[in-house]
Amino acid sequence: MEKELFAILLTLFAGLATGIGSLFAIIAKKTNTRFLAVSLGFSAGVMIYVSMIEIFQKARESLNSVVGENNAAWLTVISFFGGILLIAIIDKLIPSNENVKEIRRVEELRHSTPEKKLMRMGSVTALAIGIHNFPEGFATFISGLQGASFAIPIAFAIAIHNIPEGIAVSVPIYHATGKRKKAFLYSLLSGLTEPLGALIGYIFLRRFLNDMIFGIVFASVAGIMIFISLNELLPAAMEYGKHELSIYGLIGGMLFIALSLQIFI
Repeated sequence: MEKELFAILLTLFAGLATGIGSLFAIIAKKTNTRFLAVSLGFSAGVMIYVSMIEIFQKARESLNSVVGENNAAWLTVISFFGGILLIAIIDKLIPSNENVKEIRRVEELRHSTPEKKLMRMGSVTALAIGIHNFPEGFATFISGLQGASFAIPIAFAIAIHNIPEGIAVSVPIYHATGKRKKAFLYSLLSGLTEPLGALIGYIFLRRFLNDMIFGIVFASVAGIMIFISLNELLPAAMEYGKHELSIYGLIGGMLFIALSLQIFI
């Protein structure tokens, strides 16, 4: 039971990071594009490094104990690209103007978009991110069952990624309604689908959880995180700042998480 409690608290921490993004958005009078570019690049760097160095290897180790080295290598690769396919389908179902990579500038929304359209944009974005967060929440929870040293870097990477999602939800809602609390609440609720996804997934799959399931889930999550980094975070970073700012942020994120893993984990 202690493992389950730790796992759900870790998932809750990752999900609540959307609220941090919301606070940034509703306080700002003008978008700091340089900061946003570096931050998005940093998020991508953390996620890419954790996916390829930690999660992918853990997936292969888990599968190796069940199906042997050669089969584990193939199953890890197949599950990795299966995760990419899953998140690509979800991404395709989200209208392009509601997608996270379409984060709008505060000043752009304030002056150019009607209030009803802003409210719809924010609401649909919250719903889209909520759906988007279900597999991430389950993955964070499953990693928590494996232990703190493996789970904390994953939760941290997902939490950092959730900050710009909070911005994407709260900016249009705040400027449609003028209510900070409402914008914050919508953003927070979209993030709380992560622990919800964790609980639903665990309820249905707990009887089947073994090294095979762990390995497949971890490899799929690695694929999901790589896709999000390359399809959402990096394009958004490059849109809001110079190319080199995005790359510096990317490298900085990789360096930060690499050093953190060496020093603290």
